[in-house]
Amino acid sequence: MSVVIVVGAQWGDEGKGKVVDLFTERADTVVRYGGGANAGHTLVIDGKKLVTHLVPSGVCHPGKSCVLGDGMVIDPQTLLEELADCQARGLLARGELLVGLGAHVILPYHKLIDGLREDRGATKGNAIGTTRRGIGPAYEAKAGRRGVRMRDLYKRDRLRDLVRANMDELVPLIVHLGGTVPGTAEIDSWIEAAYVAGQKLAPHTGDAGRHVARAIAEGRHVLFEGAQGCLLDLDHGTYPYVTSSSTIAAGACQSAGVGPTQIDAVVGITKAYATRVGAGPFPTELHGEAGDKLRVAGGEFGSTTGRPRRCGWLDLPALRMGVRLSGMQSLALTKLDVLADLPEVAVCTAYEVDGRELDEPPIDPDDIERAKPIFTKFPGWGPLPTVTREISDLPPTAKAFVETIERMSGVQFCLISVGPDRMQTIRLHDPFEPSRQATR
Repeated sequence: MSVVIVVGAQWGDEGKGKVVDLFTERADTVVRYGGGANAGHTLVIDGKKLVTHLVPSGVCHPGKSCVLGDGMVIDPQTLLEELADCQARGLLARGELLVGLGAHVILPYHKLIDGLREDRGATKGNAIGTTRRGIGPAYEAKAGRRGVRMRDLYKRDRLRDLVRANMDELVPLIVHLGGTVPGTAEIDSWIEAAYVAGQKLAPHTGDAGRHVARAIAEGRHVLFEGAQGCLLDLDHGTYPYVTSSSTIAAGACQSAGVGPTQIDAVVGITKAYATRVGAGPFPTELHGEAGDKLRVAGGEFGSTTGRPRRCGWLDLPALRMGVRLSGMQSLALTKLDVLADLPEVAVCTAYEVDGRELDEPPIDPDDIERAKPIFTKFPGWGPLPTVTREISDLPPTAKAFVETIERMSGVQFCLISVGPDRMQTIRLHDPFEPSRQATR
């Protein structure tokens, strides 16, 4: 038995979908533990693309148990659409999906407030850049002890009372933000739609925490799938430009109700370069033609919103921070192939702030804004070999690039992705064999 957490080591969009899909070959249970439909995983299986926002990436392996943990915030309408899409492809047809009854629900008024705040922020030049999916407002309701949970969808009277109590508090906020207050008929339609969705989802809900604990006790392989990345963590990320939940490995235990002593390995996912969606500091960002070229080559457009991602060089100080925050024992490197045609590739190895050299990002936002990246440059390596099974198969410059990341992050790679398909992968060791973890 092994319990493995897979977590993004950057600002999200690191290619966790493919990596989780590969690791799920060994897993029996796959658990999504945080966030909501603000995340998106693009999977390419036998040349066919599948985008998931809520359902774990392990969905592509029939018979695997897929769990949505209690720490998530779930849009029931989005989940129903995704479930129907998966079942149309012959997936999740045997009851493999389990949604935690304690997971909180995103309702239309959460999305309304999210959008109004973003619009207001845009006019003042300080928008966070959220996906407008209602994630933040739903987590606010949870923290304020007025949230609606999956278990509440099945009791019409309780659901109605909760929604109306929320609206009593939120009407002044909607007015303040310049929005139109929904009428009674509209609110009633929200309640009825949520209730109907709850009835449809009822066969897929249950005690997720106990289900996962039982799987561990029975000696099954369990894989926890994170959303976003460590640098967007509510407590430890680039606040306030963060998400509203825990994105580090510790969040898996809290969300799923599993003690930290149950975890055997933590794998971090990093791209060969860096991207970020929305506002916030990004010291290695490339602008103009250079950034556009990298964006197009990597297909860097959000799977959830379609927004173009900001692109830049790999940031090793930020990666070191992610490694520390989540206790990563190994790394998976994705999209090495995207850099193949560039004449020159760079890696940020440190920051310079007021004459001081820093090996991790500074804590204060003003210091981050003044941070100057210190780069190490590599000549381009051209197209990668058609068959790439070992690091030794890589061109010498690409191999030196990989070895530099390992050396300066202090963590070795367990996997290197050289293309979007499952077969385009260098597998170095199996994270479900803890004795072979690669921390230096």
